[in-house]
Formats: sequence, structure tokens, C-alpha cells
Amino acid sequence: MLRFWNNEVLQQTESVLEAIWEAVANQVRSPSPLTPLPKGEGDSDSSPPSGGKREIKPSSSPLPAGEGPGVRAITKLDIFHYVYAVLHDPAYRHKYELNLKREFPRLPFYTDFWQWAEWGRRLLDLHLHYETAPPYPLERLDKDPAGVSQPYKAKLKAVKTLNLIELDSLTTLAGIPPAAWEYRLGNRSALEWVLDRYKESAPGDPTIRAKFNTYRFLDYKESVIDLLQRVCTVSVETMQIVGEMKLEH
Repeated sequence: MLRFWNNEVLQQTESVLEAIWEAVANQVRSPSPLTPLPKGEGDSDSSPPSGGKREIKPSSSPLPAGEGPGVRAITKLDIFHYVYAVLHDPAYRHKYELNLKREFPRLPFYTDFWQWAEWGRRLLDLHLHYETAPPYPLERLDKDPAGVSQPYKAKLKAVKTLNLIELDSLTTLAGIPPAAWEYRLGNRSALEWVLDRYKESAPGDPTIRAKFNTYRFLDYKESVIDLLQRVCTVSVETMQIVGEMKLEH
């Protein structure tokens, strides 16, 4: 188990990464994936020296994940991918749910480092490039404006029980895959975050409301539909990768 003080992570980031790098590279056998986290009382190296800063000695050259010719070297990006995957692991998040709410995460060494690093690489690629993901083939249901007696109204409402999204009084997106609701950012799904981002709201100040409240969902409707389709693809593929993690345990 590696532990660092907050000021070390913030002020000596490169050295911290090097220390993690060296520890991972020298790991011969990994412990049980979800071993209890030690409290660390009495550890001789658990506190920084009186100067408030612990010396972290970085390695000057790439460290291989093993020995012998042709061994794949572990890079800092590999470590980042590994960490990103572990933070999406449902078993880890469930076991340490309370800890993650009140302190920085402590990461276990899983047996197959490269498998987790690959999952992290795929997740990161999905989440960074969500705007270029292929649109999910949702069903678009449009009403004839001539047949609608009620005035136009923007809704942007998720109806999970029916797997659809009501965009406004004219358009509904149907066929939302159930897995898309499961990919959550905090207490809401990624799709719900998009809907909340584009909802219309009236400022409380009457002057601002009268002069500057110019946003109308209708002006961005087509781009929002496109974004929802792409985020739906990202959500479904994310949950597929998370499902692979569940099988690992």
C-alpha cells in the first residue's frame, strides 16, 4: 500500500507518479484485489519529517513490469489508465463507498495490471471523445405542430420507466437502452446531466430576465438530439466495460 500526503500529491506530482511507477513495476505478486485498508498507526514512514515534506526519490529511466528482453515497460499513462479503471470498478466502489465520501481514494494492486490498464484506456477514450462517438439509433417521434392545441413548451424530461426522453411538446426520443441510465455521474445519469444543462430557466432578477434571458431550447434542439445520441452510445459502452470488470471478480 502506497500512501502520500495531500501536499505531496499537489506539489510533487511528478515524484509521486514516479514512486507509484516504481512500485507497480517491482510488484511480483499482487495481494487480494480488495484487501482491508490499513490505518497506518505506528508506521515509521507514515508522517513527513519535521520540515513538512518527505523526500520522494524518482526513477530516472522507464521501469519494466518484469525482467528479461522484450518486457513491456510501464509508463505513467499506463498507471493513469489503471487508476481510471479501478475508480470505475463497481466492487471497489461498493466496498469503500463510505471511505470515498470522506477521503482521497486508496487504490489496490489488482492481479492483472495490464487488463485494468486496457479497460481504463478504453474508458478514457470514450469519455474524452464523447462528442465524436457514433450516435445511438434512438427512435425520434415528432408530432405535427398543426395538430397540437397546446402552446409550445420545452420539457427535457427523462421518463425512465418507459425508456424515453420528452424533449418538448413536439418531439420525444424513444428506445433508450436501460444500460444508458446506469452510467451515473454522481447522483444522475449522463443523459440526465445533458438534459439539465439545456433546460430553460428564468433568472430571478427582473432586469436580467427582461434584457438578457435570450436562451431558447428550440434554437439548439437538433444539436441536443445529436449529443444525446452520442452520450447514449458512451453510456452503453461504458457499462459494457464495467460488466467485464464484474466478471473479473
